[in-house]
Amino acid sequence: MTTLRHPLMQVRDLSKMYGARTGCRDIDFDLYPGEVLGIVGESGSGKTTLLNCLSARLEPTSGSVIYQDRTGADIDIYQASESRRRLLMRTDWGVVHQNPKDGLRMRVSAGANVGERLMAVGQRHYGDIRETATDWLGRVEIAEDRVDDKPLTFSGGMQQRLQIARNLVSGPRLVFMDEPTGGLDVSVQARLLDLLRRLVTDLGLSAVLVTHDLAVVRLLAHRLMVMHQGQVVEQGLTDQVLDDPQHAYTQLLVSSVLQP
Repeated sequence: MTTLRHPLMQVRDLSKMYGARTGCRDIDFDLYPGEVLGIVGESGSGKTTLLNCLSARLEPTSGSVIYQDRTGADIDIYQASESRRRLLMRTDWGVVHQNPKDGLRMRVSAGANVGERLMAVGQRHYGDIRETATDWLGRVEIAEDRVDDKPLTFSGGMQQRLQIARNLVSGPRLVFMDEPTGGLDVSVQARLLDLLRRLVTDLGLSAVLVTHDLAVVRLLAHRLMVMHQGQVVEQGLTDQVLDDPQHAYTQLLVSSVLQP
């Protein structure tokens, strides 16, 4: 990605401590418009802690997260008011959870799940909201006649696609994804990955993607950060890092995937 553009997000010296235990430490990077950043590492490496700090769901111990809003103004996320952060979460940001039940209201209809996000950004006309929600169901490959069905009646893959529609319907600029294909069958994963790649490209989204699956980041991420024991041990272009890993930990990660 070109460095001539202003970063969408600037992260400086970000750390999260749990007493003496490190969640993440001294994280620095810039994320540019239209860029997908992958964060990989084994369980306990700090990648989910980092994602939660970036998305304002977990306050860091130190450091800063600066986000450029739609007006071009830079916002220090943790110096901003709670209401400002909540507004960003409704408008500029989306969060796709590993377990779709964490990102959906399971006892209201699929259409209502998508429509609620539209209402949160100020839309009020029922007919327009329903039409947009139905259109988005089609875009994530859910039959339009399921618009009044509840997510409880959907398969895991369909619930995940519904969660994606709920997040993207309001036109966010940045999406945080936490193991979006985790727990799904291989064939369902492949279909979901193809959908995500198409949507990210078509909509020009920026994204931060946390996963343990190197195949997922190779398909989706432009750039890759490898975390180990709370720190970034290697980063660079995704193919470059995966094809020619320099750090011993990255080499171990890659070789473990290649082993028969």
